[in-house]
Amino acid sequence: MSVPPNPGQYRPSRRGFLQIGSLGMAGLALPQLLKAEASAGVTSSKKSIILIYLTGGPPHQDMFDLKPDAPKEIAGPWKPMATNVPGIQICEAFPKIARNMDKFTIIRSLVGNQVDHDAIQVYNGHDPRKPKPLGGWPQFGSVVSRVQGSADPAIPPFVSLCYASPHGPYNEPGPGFLGTSHAPFRPTGPAKDDMTLRGVTVNQFADRKTLLRGFDTMRKEVDTGDLTTGMDSFHQQAFGLLTSSRLAEALDLSKEPEKVVQRYGVGNPKIIIDNDGSPRVPQSMLMARRLIEAGARVVTLNYSKWDWHGGKGNEIFKREAEDFPLFDKCVSALVEDLHLRGMDQDCTVAVLGEFGRTPKINAQVGRDHWPQVNCVLLAGGGMKTGQVIGSTDRIAGEAASRPVTFGELHATLYKNLGIDANHTTITDLNGRPHYLVEENSEPIRELA
Repeated sequence: MSVPPNPGQYRPSRRGFLQIGSLGMAGLALPQLLKAEASAGVTSSKKSIILIYLTGGPPHQDMFDLKPDAPKEIAGPWKPMATNVPGIQICEAFPKIARNMDKFTIIRSLVGNQVDHDAIQVYNGHDPRKPKPLGGWPQFGSVVSRVQGSADPAIPPFVSLCYASPHGPYNEPGPGFLGTSHAPFRPTGPAKDDMTLRGVTVNQFADRKTLLRGFDTMRKEVDTGDLTTGMDSFHQQAFGLLTSSRLAEALDLSKEPEKVVQRYGVGNPKIIIDNDGSPRVPQSMLMARRLIEAGARVVTLNYSKWDWHGGKGNEIFKREAEDFPLFDKCVSALVEDLHLRGMDQDCTVAVLGEFGRTPKINAQVGRDHWPQVNCVLLAGGGMKTGQVIGSTDRIAGEAASRPVTFGELHATLYKNLGIDANHTTITDLNGRPHYLVEENSEPIRELA
């Protein structure tokens, strides 16, 4: 257990039932994290972001930018389907998204993508091929943690539901030069040692009775009064965060009606990750919605593994036939829920991978890496939806109109949180201030 700054005043043995381990942050205790964040200030904004990373690079021309008139070796077998927005067509494997197209915006012309597998550009908007400051660029949620702090002291500002992959490039890049105090809070996945509640680990979070029994025991001890004696304000805030019923309930999916859980779908992260590194866990999207409702500003998650180069068992159209319906189900359920709950004006959903796929289907019946153009699915955030931004050429190989950059995309996400990316700075380890996006990028004008 991490030891507080003044162990003489506050004995770890008196709170041996409660531990926040390292949080993946080099052993920094939660009270120290809260103290480090205090200087960032706390605002009452309810604006939020759910960032969904499609691990490995999804095939844009098979999903949201079909080219039915292209040669067969480019078009593939999927047919376009009409949506509830006249003139917009998407893959026939996405009927639920098609029925909700008025709630989405498709960007078909994201340019400047990285060449190799790496999650960094999705999470921070910076091109990994360019020079970076000492410590590296912080990811989006870490910047929000530094600039805005917590919306509610009982809920971390930045929560990651990302499952670590055995393939390192797919993992989140971390807080960079902002340091461990702005790393994400990780309540699930392989970071299960991040939080321990008297023998109740996050592997048991699905067991509602076990989880609540652990919290109830702590609350009874808190009620005696002396357990918090000697704590400074940051220790008390840390204690309040971890014993908060709102945080516990947000992580407890048994609070949801079974019919809601089934609308999203379910998956077993251990089996999936052990087999091929694919975090195909639809319930992560439901948990993300619950965490946003509880007060988190940014929730990140990764979904599936889209690196389909072909070969035995990895033929792209076979994999698409398996994965597309699951993706259609959970993404449409998330966006429908945001609208049903009146959250669509405040919560932005962004869905993308690190690059697109080659127009031509290869000899192994797959598509390879294609950085020339990428596709993004957006929803919520009070944005103008029911539209397509940009276009590609006849084979979906290059942007033909309105190229959109990562800087513009991330400036839009910051804007939706109330942050002006071109007037707000963060300071690196050398004391040098940096704006939040590259090249004075402005928010995407078509979304206003």
